[in-house]
Amino acid sequence: MSTSVETILLYTIGAGFLSIVYGFFTGKNILNQSAGNAKMQEIASAIQIGAKAYLARQYKTIAIVGVVVLVIVSFAFSPLVGLGYLIGATLSGIAGYVGMLVSVQANVRTAEASRKGLAQGLSVAFRSGAVTGMLVAGLALLAIAVYYYFLLKYNIDEREIVNALVALGIWCIFNFNFCKIRWWYFY
Repeated sequence: MSTSVETILLYTIGAGFLSIVYGFFTGKNILNQSAGNAKMQEIASAIQIGAKAYLARQYKTIAIVGVVVLVIVSFAFSPLVGLGYLIGATLSGIAGYVGMLVSVQANVRTAEASRKGLAQGLSVAFRSGAVTGMLVAGLALLAIAVYYYFLLKYNIDEREIVNALVALGIWCIFNFNFCKIRWWYFY
């Protein structure tokens, strides 16, 4: 691996970490906002319970399909391709789960902030969306850059690297389709 490629990958990994750190602190700031009056909190609690139940059921289904595909991909291609698929599945699942939970909790805070004014409500809404966006982007950067870095470090064949990175991305696309359904259902 050349020095310039290594430098670019290390900067990419750093950018991934920075986006996750930004998302963490922004999410923490949003969750520290007022959750509104008792009625608002009661409604938000019911939505959160429903969202968690929905996610549990959805992830159970995804896990069953994912494990079957993981075994097939690992044997049909190679363990490195299977590992890429597993990394993509895990990080995509984390991003989806955390994003959903933060979004559901941010909704009531957005409603409460909107009672004070449009600017306050929009500020909370945009920042809460940024949490999920930064988490997805940061985890994607980390997954691809770190896995690519190690594949290059261990002198893996170029074709195998491509297969492993495509497998990492395939799971993300698969989970993204479930996320679209999730967005339509809860938003």
